[in-house]
Amino acid sequence: MKTMHDEQDAIVREFEIFDDWLDRYEYLIELSKDLEPLDPKYKTNEYLITGCQSRVWLMAEMQDDRIAYYAETDAIITKGIISLLIRVLSGQKPEDVVSADLYFIDKIGLRQNLSPTRSNGLLSMVKQMKLYALAFNSTLKDSKIQ
Repeated sequence: MKTMHDEQDAIVREFEIFDDWLDRYEYLIELSKDLEPLDPKYKTNEYLITGCQSRVWLMAEMQDDRIAYYAETDAIITKGIISLLIRVLSGQKPEDVVSADLYFIDKIGLRQNLSPTRSNGLLSMVKQMKLYALAFNSTLKDSKIQ
């Protein structure tokens, strides 16, 4: 299994191929096609991320001792962004997600090249993914105490 660092380093290498941000946006759009559709039962307000300009639904579940994330959005660039986040964070242990340093975001220039509203949306997506991890982590700790 790839570590978060392995996955982030791979993403950085993939984006280094492109000289300008138009090409990188096109690559984000390509990546968006890899995101599996979210089960319609999760496309409710309960799973909607607040703080995003576009509508983004995010669901997470524990599979053994690791988190699996699922998402869908109606915006193509945002879909590429959430697919990168899922690629890095899905399959990781909750405590690792909580403390994750998502350095790839700055290394590929994502934060600097997004509009302020998209940048806020990116932060909201990261925050929600970490909140899920925090909740799962505390549930795991509680079950070990009992």
